[in-house]
Amino acid sequence: MTPDRTPSDRSPADRSPADRSAREVDADPAPLERSTETLPFDGTVIVQAGTLASVPLSRLPAILRPLQSRLADRIDDYRREHERVLREPDREVFLVDLDHWRSLADGLGLGERPREAARRTHETQLERSGSVHDRRAEFEAALEIRSAVVIGTDDTTE
Repeated sequence: MTPDRTPSDRSPADRSPADRSAREVDADPAPLERSTETLPFDGTVIVQAGTLASVPLSRLPAILRPLQSRLADRIDDYRREHERVLREPDREVFLVDLDHWRSLADGLGLGERPREAARRTHETQLERSGSVHDRRAEFEAALEIRSAVVIGTDDTTE
């Protein structure tokens, strides 16, 4: 008969989320992948941005999801008012003024750290997409004077 293991000696995968530390939850990619399914970011972008952000990686999807909802509602405004630098089947990327993130975050009641985490995620996606499309140097140069907004879309018609 195998003795019952206590929460402290079970592997992270065997323990319930309540028994797991925040570091263990962040290290387990399965919950993060499920929580980012509807977001227009590559998984590596979420992990990279979350690692550099001042918020726990596990909180990043909860910050990004309402922001995406707001952005999706305004995609036609972005198409009219901002330069679209990339269009992919599941997202469009726009360049915006540097102060754009402050007004966007203020509208959602996001503090400085969540705002910066969201901004970093959007900019990291632009850089990642730039690598895929052989435009990374161009996009990095653009990010020196502007920022990026990534908007998820299923319908790429204008």
